[in-house]
Amino acid sequence: MGAVADAALEAGGRVVGVMPADLVSQEIAHPGLSDLRVVNSMHERKWAMAELADGFLCLPGGAGTFEEIFEQWTWALLGFHSKPCGFVNVEGYYEPLREAIANMVRHGFLQPQYGEMLVWAADTGEALRRFEAYVPPEPKWNVSPVEQRY
Repeated sequence: MGAVADAALEAGGRVVGVMPADLVSQEIAHPGLSDLRVVNSMHERKWAMAELADGFLCLPGGAGTFEEIFEQWTWALLGFHSKPCGFVNVEGYYEPLREAIANMVRHGFLQPQYGEMLVWAADTGEALRRFEAYVPPEPKWNVSPVEQRY
């Protein structure tokens, strides 16, 4: 995350960080952010990020990366938001995940439109073009995002 923030700042972008107070107190926060929003928990962090973001683009990462993108994808398919979720599939990093999601559909654990709503791209430029053209499927449930705060 730090490398992405550095690159965005160097390019003249604005970078907003959202971090739980416990991590800020351990001096893990990036010192050069345009805006740092301190929250009480990881749940509040993800909700704040969902409110701030126009979409969710996942670069290769570990367990935390998977947890965060899966929650946003789940929120999107349930109708908590209608923002695109996607993966930059650098050197095929996400191919096993893509196959696992296709397997969920094949076995009836995921409706096809919710597997197809994910954006897959080889690079960030392609991902952003696909985000601009994104049309969300009908949500699984009729939910008001404002009423669903933690």
